[in-house]
Amino acid sequence: MTNRLKLLFVVVAGMTAIESTAQNDSLAIQEVVVTGTRNATDVRHLPMTVTVIDRNQLTAEHQTSILPTAMREVPGLFVTSRSMMGYGVSTGAAGGINLRGITGGAGQLMVLIDGHPQYQGIYGHPISDSYQTLMAERVEVLRGPASVLYGSNAMGGVINIVTRNFGEGHAAILDEGACGFRGSETFSKTNVTLGAGSYGTVQAEASNQTRSGRFASTVAAHYGRTDNHRPRMGFEQYGGYMNLSYDLSTNWNAYVSADITHFNASYPGAETSPLYDADQWITRGVVSAAIENHYEQTNGALSVYSNFGRHKIDDGTADPTKPTARYFRSKDALTGVSWYQSARLFEGNRLTVGVDYMHIYGNAYYTSKETGAVLDTPNKQSGKSYRNEIAGYVDFRQDLLEWLTVDVGARVDHHSITGTEFVPQGGVVVRPVKTGEVKAMASKGFRNPTMREMYLYPPSNTELEPERLWNYELSWRHRTSGLTYGANVFYIKGDNMIQTVNRKNVNTGEIENWGIELEGKYPISRHFSASYNYSYLHMKNKVIAAPEQMHYFGVDYRNGKWLATLGLQSIKNLYTSVGEHETTEDFNLLSASVTYALLKNVSLWARGENLLAEKYEINLGYPMPRATFMAGVNIHF
Repeated sequence: MTNRLKLLFVVVAGMTAIESTAQNDSLAIQEVVVTGTRNATDVRHLPMTVTVIDRNQLTAEHQTSILPTAMREVPGLFVTSRSMMGYGVSTGAAGGINLRGITGGAGQLMVLIDGHPQYQGIYGHPISDSYQTLMAERVEVLRGPASVLYGSNAMGGVINIVTRNFGEGHAAILDEGACGFRGSETFSKTNVTLGAGSYGTVQAEASNQTRSGRFASTVAAHYGRTDNHRPRMGFEQYGGYMNLSYDLSTNWNAYVSADITHFNASYPGAETSPLYDADQWITRGVVSAAIENHYEQTNGALSVYSNFGRHKIDDGTADPTKPTARYFRSKDALTGVSWYQSARLFEGNRLTVGVDYMHIYGNAYYTSKETGAVLDTPNKQSGKSYRNEIAGYVDFRQDLLEWLTVDVGARVDHHSITGTEFVPQGGVVVRPVKTGEVKAMASKGFRNPTMREMYLYPPSNTELEPERLWNYELSWRHRTSGLTYGANVFYIKGDNMIQTVNRKNVNTGEIENWGIELEGKYPISRHFSASYNYSYLHMKNKVIAAPEQMHYFGVDYRNGKWLATLGLQSIKNLYTSVGEHETTEDFNLLSASVTYALLKNVSLWARGENLLAEKYEINLGYPMPRATFMAGVNIHF
C-alpha cells in the first residue's frame, strides 16, 4: 500500500473516531424493487441480485450522469471514460458498460428506462450520454441475465432507470396491492443547480415537480459543457425531461413522459495517432405513455414507447490539411408495446404474465460535405433496415413456507430474422433467519445479432445466430441491527458469441467467467456511515474494460447543515488491450464532495475527483485527467 493510501485510511479512522460507535437499534428498511419481476416486490423474496441506488445517493455528489455513481455502488460494474465530461460515440468513445465481463458495448448488457429497452438500433449498444441524473428517481441494477422479462440484450444484466414522478401510480414503490389515488392536495417544489470547475467545465440543471389533486408533473432541463484536458476534446450537451401523470380513479392512473438530449463531441484520437476534425452531433430521445392499474390482488400496465436517435459523425483525419469529404449519418428507432399483469392467486403466490412487441429500425449512410447528397458507397446499408420481435413470458413465484420461496419463469421470443428463442430461469430463496436469506439462481440470457453485424460493413454475415449464455449464482444477504452485508458467487458459461474471423462475423466465441462479489453498509454512528464493495472476476477469455478486481470504500458524514462524502475506488488488472499485445492498468481513485446549507433554501457544494492525481488510462491511448474540481450552488424552493 502506498504512503498516500495509508495516510487516507489514517484520516478516515480519525474522522470516525470522533463519533461513538453505537449501533442503530432498528433493522434496515427492506428494499422494494420492480426490475426483477415488473411489480413492486420485497427483494428478500426474489432469487436474483438487485442493487438499488436512490435519488439521495445519485445527487449526493452532484454528478450529471447516473453512471459514475452506479459504478461505485454496484460490485462488478465498470464504465469506461476518457475525460472529465462526455462519453461520445463511435471510434475512441467511452461509456462502455461492463458487468461481470459481459459488455454493453457488444449489446450484451441492457439499459432500461421504466422497464423499456434503450439501445442504438443499428449497433445494439447503450448510448451512455443519454442517462442523465435529472430524470432518475432511482436506479436498479440486476446482475445476471434478465432475458426472461426483457428479452434480447439483457443477457448480462440490466440497469433500470426509474424516472421521477410526483404521482403515486407511475413506477411507485408501494406495498403490493396499494393504490395510487391521492385526493386533492396541491404541492410544488423547484430545484436549480449550477456548477463550474476544471478545464472550463460548466453544468446547470433546473427542475420543477408539482402535484395538484389527481394531476402530477415533473419537468427538468440541463446544460453542460467542457473543454476537457486535451486539445480537440470539447463536449457540449443540453436536453430535458418531462413526465405528466393523472390518477383516473382509485385504482387506475396514466402517464406520458419524454426525455431528449443533444450533444456535440470531439475526440482527438489516441496520443500516438492524433486526429483532427473528428466531430459528432448526436440527438437521442425517448417517449412513452402508459396506463396502469393497482388493485389489492392484481396490478399491471399497458405501455407504448419509442427510443430514437439521429447521428452525424465526421470520422476525422490524421492530416489537418486533408479534411474528409463526407459525413457518416444514421437514423434508428426502437418502438414497442408492452403489456403485463401480475396477480396474487392465493396466499404467498405471485403470477406475472406479459407480452412484448418491438419494431427496430435503422438506416446508415454517407453524405457529401459539399452537396449534402447521399453517397453510393460500399458501406451503405444494404436494405435490411428493420426487424421485429414479439415475445410472451410468464413468471411464477410461490412462498411454500415462511422461510422458503421458489421462482420459475420462461419466455418465448420470436425474432423476424433469427427465429424463435426459448428462455427459462429458476431460483429458490431460503430464509434461515428473519434478517437473512440464501439465494440460488440459474438463468439463461441471449442476444440477437445486430443490424451492423448482419448487414453493415465487410465483416457482415446474414447467417448469424443469437448469442447464448447460462448464469449460475449463489448469494447470501444479512441485515443486523446496524450492519447490512452480502456475498455472491457466480459462474457464467456462454457460446455462439459473435466474433470476426478472417474478416467475417461468425458464431465461434465463448464466454467462461466466474467471480465473487462482496458488499456491506454500516452506520458507524449518528453522523457517520460507511460502505464497502469488492468484486473479483476470472475470465477464460479476457475482455477489454473488465477489471479483475475492484474495491470501493466510502464514508458519508451528515450533521446539521453539512453533508460530506469520501470514497476510494481501487482498480486492479483493467485490460486496455487483449490478445498478442495484452496491457493492463492498476490505479486508485480518491473522490470527495461536501455540501453546506448556507441558508434555508440555498446550499453550496464542491467536488473533487482523482485527488491522488493518479496517472492512468481506461481507453488505451487516452490518458485520463489528473485531479479535477467542481463547485457550485443549489437553490430549492
